[in-house]
Amino acid sequence: MLADNSLAGKKDSFFTKTIVVWFGALICCALWGSAFPCIKLGYGWFEIAAEDTMTQMLFAGIRFALAGVMAIVIGSIAQRRFIYPKKKTWFRVAKLSSLQTIAQYVFFYIGLAHTTGVKASIVEGVNVFVAILVASLIFRMEKLTAKKIVGSIIGFVGVVLVNLSGTDASLRFNLLGDGFIFLSTVAYAFSSVLLKRYSKEDDPIVLSGYQFVFGGAVMAAVGVIFGGRLTVINTKGILMLIYLAFVSAVAYSLWGILVKYNPISKVAVFGFMNPVFGVVLSAILLPEASTLGVMSLVSLALICVGIFIVNYEKQKS
Repeated sequence: MLADNSLAGKKDSFFTKTIVVWFGALICCALWGSAFPCIKLGYGWFEIAAEDTMTQMLFAGIRFALAGVMAIVIGSIAQRRFIYPKKKTWFRVAKLSSLQTIAQYVFFYIGLAHTTGVKASIVEGVNVFVAILVASLIFRMEKLTAKKIVGSIIGFVGVVLVNLSGTDASLRFNLLGDGFIFLSTVAYAFSSVLLKRYSKEDDPIVLSGYQFVFGGAVMAAVGVIFGGRLTVINTKGILMLIYLAFVSAVAYSLWGILVKYNPISKVAVFGFMNPVFGVVLSAILLPEASTLGVMSLVSLALICVGIFIVNYEKQKS
């Protein structure tokens, strides 16, 4: 028992180290940021029209079911045993899946089809505010301090600037596009808080893997039942689908581990980096955005300052 406690203590101290949190969170953000342009590219290669909601649902369902399988396989190899939920965990998996996969990504995929990758990035930046507010005011898991508010505001200003540095500088609100992206951030915020709560008793990789399998299967089934079809299949599209599944499997599992061992605000604030990666990669990969300049560097500096303020703690003498 003492050995187990010692091992748990080492794991806890490792995942709370500043360098581990920063590096791990940035890996997650880079992967998630790449999803913005890659989903757009995937739509193009599979010839999925913006108004073809059910095929988008099928596309997302296949991606997440595959991501769940990947997470389970990776987790099983790492732990040298087949991982699966305990009996009482299945309800938690279903609850997480309904928010994290089904609700978040139904809104996200439909919204992304009706707005640009750049605008989707800035709206997604709101998820940091929502996650901190949900954790502080609704679930009472931590205090809402002035430091967190100020850091979040500075970070969000950076998100706005990086959005304005693209060619689409319009801030007009599109309900089906920007509105649905915002609703996806609300679902994400609640799922993040629940993931932290459930991770006290359950392995976050188990929660991640099985909620993706469940949610992906539901989304794919709904897509097929209501007429969604992938009629154009090609190598580029399949490889993109595999990459997007990898993004979800690795990023969400790693994020879940970081959230398990740290306050929500300490990890969530890195979500401001998602739009940075999203906008930069959209500018590189998509025709809708152009080369980014000095404004991008200014926005990155503001986001870093915001992250530092939220995470800064005075050293005890």
